[in-house]
Amino acid sequence: MDRSMMPWIIASQTIPIIAIAPMLIVVLNAVGITGLLPKALISTYLSFFPVAVGMVSGLRSPDQLQLDLMRTYNANDRQVLWKLRLPSAMPYLFTSLKIAIAISLVGAIIAELPTGAVAGLGARLLSGSYYGQTVQIWSALFMAAILASILVAIVGVAQAMVLKRMGVRP
Repeated sequence: MDRSMMPWIIASQTIPIIAIAPMLIVVLNAVGITGLLPKALISTYLSFFPVAVGMVSGLRSPDQLQLDLMRTYNANDRQVLWKLRLPSAMPYLFTSLKIAIAISLVGAIIAELPTGAVAGLGARLLSGSYYGQTVQIWSALFMAAILASILVAIVGVAQAMVLKRMGVRP
């Protein structure tokens, strides 16, 4: 699956989101889909890549000695996945989730730009640039940074809880 899907995942990230977001929003508006769904799709599109790459790295992280030990115990592929590969992938998952949180916030801001939204950080940035209000632009940027920090901290707390539950020492 890695060899078949990873080239497509990487190729999907070569398209600049600033180019595809307005087209996606216009197409979805034409079929009657408005509101948060187009913004969520753009954010999901941007956050999928780091999570997919992180999980592939995590699932490959067990070394050969661990895999040999599982074979010695006569473990089948499903047992190797559940007992070795997924627990080994958890640190990679949470690291990639932290990256994806920040990227999805950027995607949500970019998705607000072509919609003519009146609320949200993207709308604040756009109206501040239209009217030359640098304070409004900087305040939106600082709020985006604060929001990203809070969301990354929440993922960090979830990571600590999950890893503690799994028996991993800090």
